Amino acid sequence: MPALALVERNLIVYRRAWFIIASGFVEPVFYLLSIGIGLGALVGEVTDGGRTLDYTSFVAPGLLAASAMNGVMYDITFNIFWRLRYGRAYDAILATPVGVPDVALGEILVALMRGVLYAAGFLVVMLGLGLVHSWWAVLALPAATLVAFAFAAVGLALTTVMRHSQDSQLVQLALLPLFLFSTTFYPLSQYGPELQVLVQLTPLYHGVELLRALTTGAVGPGVLVSVAYLVAMSAIALPVATRRLERLLRR
Repeated sequence: MPALALVERNLIVYRRAWFIIASGFVEPVFYLLSIGIGLGALVGEVTDGGRTLDYTSFVAPGLLAASAMNGVMYDITFNIFWRLRYGRAYDAILATPVGVPDVALGEILVALMRGVLYAAGFLVVMLGLGLVHSWWAVLALPAATLVAFAFAAVGLALTTVMRHSQDSQLVQLALLPLFLFSTTFYPLSQYGPELQVLVQLTPLYHGVELLRALTTGAVGPGVLVSVAYLVAMSAIALPVATRRLERLLRR
């Protein structure tokens, strides 16, 4: 499969940057320790959708979803943008049997590996701290993979319209409110009715709610809605990213 050749190429390059890649896992763990456990001792329990959870168990799945999102978005918006605009790495790659669709899939797979690595490490931390409360959590890593894939597809599409390296900062700026307001730190019920509708339209909200349901055992019809949202997001963004990449690399 030609896309796997690109994956192998990038993994060889990343061998020299393993410490930088691994360091991205630490940030959500610090959030969990400082906000989840530290602030959680003051907050106590929260009520979310009729269920009562201790605050740390409520926050942890949100940070798990954010780990998957941040892992892929950092890789897409920084590394791929540099190779696309400055490194000119794809000129040589496309001189081989590797085609543009293979480039798109290969880059998404590499970013996905990073996102899943962060999510898997964070899930291990959750297990160690006793923050997993249901056997449904065996599906948490596949669910985090779906979250990562959806954001990787969107991230690649966004990268193809970025003109300058400063544009990547705008992407990171857009991720910040998603991280803060997608029910990561407090329930949806804390918003007014209009804001609740807006929050429920955002992608990270569905990732957070999906992982929270699986790790706490509160699995209901809303899980299927979140899965459908993330699948649709991937199905729409991936063809757009491929077409945009084809236009840039073939001109």
